[in-house]
Amino acid sequence: MNSSQIKQYMYRALELAKKGTGAVNPNPLVGAVLVKDNRIIGEGYHEKYGQLHAERNAIADCYRRGENPAGAELYVTLEPCCHYGKTPPCTEAIIENKIVKVYVGSNDPNPLVDGGGIAVLRAHGIEVETGILKQECDALNEIFFHYIRTKRPFVLMKYAMTMDGKIATVTGDSKWITGEAARRQVHEDRNRCAAIMVGVGTVIADNPMLNCRLPEGHSPVRIICDTLLRTPADSLVVTTAKEIPTILATCCTDKEKQKVFTDKGCKILEVTETYDKNGKKQLDLQDLCKQLGEQKIDSVLLEGGAALNGSALQAGIVSCVQTYIAPKIFGGQEAKSPVGGSGVKLACEAYGFEIKEIRRIGEDILIRSVPKKGAESRCLQELSKKSER
Repeated sequence: MNSSQIKQYMYRALELAKKGTGAVNPNPLVGAVLVKDNRIIGEGYHEKYGQLHAERNAIADCYRRGENPAGAELYVTLEPCCHYGKTPPCTEAIIENKIVKVYVGSNDPNPLVDGGGIAVLRAHGIEVETGILKQECDALNEIFFHYIRTKRPFVLMKYAMTMDGKIATVTGDSKWITGEAARRQVHEDRNRCAAIMVGVGTVIADNPMLNCRLPEGHSPVRIICDTLLRTPADSLVVTTAKEIPTILATCCTDKEKQKVFTDKGCKILEVTETYDKNGKKQLDLQDLCKQLGEQKIDSVLLEGGAALNGSALQAGIVSCVQTYIAPKIFGGQEAKSPVGGSGVKLACEAYGFEIKEIRRIGEDILIRSVPKKGAESRCLQELSKKSER
């Protein structure tokens, strides 16, 4: 098998893996392809959390086709599991069905696997080749890798702005800044993430539904950051809480006040309180993320306004930022920008990011970036230089 053919089959496994988007959290997206005599004899992917993994689905598909997996090669985007969970180990199925070689995209950082799956296969005489399309396979599971290592959700901050950095006009109007293609991408992200988070100010101002509107999409759990429990009881996120889960994250411990919402199907999450630079009470977002991780919420799409975005950056919970830029200018000194809060005092104190992707979506531009490592130390060095002058 030449390298071009190997990549071709792994690309197919990646395509299959993506079909599980929105249905497998907090598990990883995994696709698998069985090949024998240079032809595909079975395909599968992890379809739903708690159900069979990609490898077992590919083997089952092989038998449905009337094929025999013995002597076949397996292409799988993530290292096969070797432990008992909700399903038996995939390594057992590979060994029992006499598959002779396994091509792996990403190693599984789950402590229950972490190279163990590969070791088991090799111990049983099965050849294993790793790192096939590793970059693509790793990117597919950025959410899972972050969650399994930190036990905290992957927080994706998203906002849309004009070329002059405005998220609304001076009157607060923001429908619509971006075009239809970009708005569809946002719903794809809502389908991909386990939860969506906004501040109570957004609920009061816009009364959003915060659901996924894709035909086959999955609506995320809705999280409202509401320090004092000011969410209107007749808002859409409350009145539809029995259809789409709604969590109110609050510092309010008044059980009678909470009962108004729990009676309507909302869940209350009491979060440690903290204070901003001006002494205003707010949620401890690190504590909130810890609690969400304990509830197996592996990812959060942050669609809050400027205030919540500022708090999230200050708390250090942001894993990735998706900035949509529309070819428009609103102007207006009082028009809001994407990030509020007290901001930084010096340019060297800026939150640093590394751009990972820039692409056109319809008439708009998407910039995808991740926090830059070492920004704080560079700032301290700069401050030290200034003090020496």
